Amino acid sequence: MPLAVIGLEWLRLGCLGFGGPPTHISMLRSMCVERRAWIDAEEFEDANATTALLPGPASTQLAIYCAWRLRGAVGAVIGGLCFIVPGLVVILALSALFLAAHPPVWVLGAAAGAGAIVPAVALNAARGLIPGSWRRTGNLFAPRARWVAYALAGGVAAATLGSFLVVVLAACGTAEIVIRRGGRPSSLGSAAPFLPAALIRGTVPGGHAALAWVAIKVGALSYGGGFVIIPLMQHDAVTTYHWLTGAQFLNAVALGQITPGPVVQTVSVVGYAASGVAGGLMAAVIAFAPSFAFVLIGGRHFDQIRTNSAVQSFLAGAGPAVIGGIAGSAISLGLAFTQTWQIPVLAGALVWLLALRRGVVSALFAGALIGVVTALAGVAT
Repeated sequence: MPLAVIGLEWLRLGCLGFGGPPTHISMLRSMCVERRAWIDAEEFEDANATTALLPGPASTQLAIYCAWRLRGAVGAVIGGLCFIVPGLVVILALSALFLAAHPPVWVLGAAAGAGAIVPAVALNAARGLIPGSWRRTGNLFAPRARWVAYALAGGVAAATLGSFLVVVLAACGTAEIVIRRGGRPSSLGSAAPFLPAALIRGTVPGGHAALAWVAIKVGALSYGGGFVIIPLMQHDAVTTYHWLTGAQFLNAVALGQITPGPVVQTVSVVGYAASGVAGGLMAAVIAFAPSFAFVLIGGRHFDQIRTNSAVQSFLAGAGPAVIGGIAGSAISLGLAFTQTWQIPVLAGALVWLLALRRGVVSALFAGALIGVVTALAGVAT
């Protein structure tokens, strides 16, 4: 497989991959399995299932894995960069526009309108994760009761404790391992790689070290998909380090949704707010580095990861907590509203996404358009 082909095909994915992980996975399957027959269907599904078990952005890791499968480490690096860089360029350019000292009125309106949609997007993301996670509990009462308890713990943590969510996710996963192993704490050994970093909780004084810590949490501790980065980042970015206001953080999440490529690009907006273009690039490099490491170092062991009972147990506990955390983040996101007209926009988005089950990108663009019209009509933004 020529590296140039990998570069061009993965660059196309990076430019056209609007819509988040489901779109990316569908495009990868179409290209690698159906259209090009580079990877057989069973191997692709196994890789998709394994990347879902790993911390960090699963669809990004799947894109890197598919390129690794075709041309080894060099192919993984080229494919991964071609998938990530287009969205990174776009989101940094939009960050410069939306986070300027004195942006035009229409930009403020678009930001407020798109930001009003974001809590609904969070609830929609959580809703999408529930069926598969719930089915894995089986039909017994005890596992289902624990699932509810873990989800509630994650929701409360995201709504009230901010960055402590990392500790709650680790605690829920660890508790499930212990319960399934008959209450023996010594049984954590085979899941050890998942636990030490997740059990770290703390802040650093500020500057680039603080930004690096936030990016590490996003890239290496975000179990359950891209949207869990919201509660992981919000408290640090808004409350602890004051890089963004609550309204600007809403804008950052919206930009991560409407740009192509990984949703985790949102961390680049936070990095830009903290330290300009250099900060945005630094945050992206740190956040995506674990994804490359997981594939380059562990790609040949994916079968073992997927079948490891301790890993499965950990995710059975952390997974519901992630879902609760994503849903709980909608509360703090909604509290960041600055305009009363954002409330009916949010209500419309809830109907559009949850009742009518329509697309996220269309909802965000509609919210931005409403915001522009509202701003140009003279309503304060």
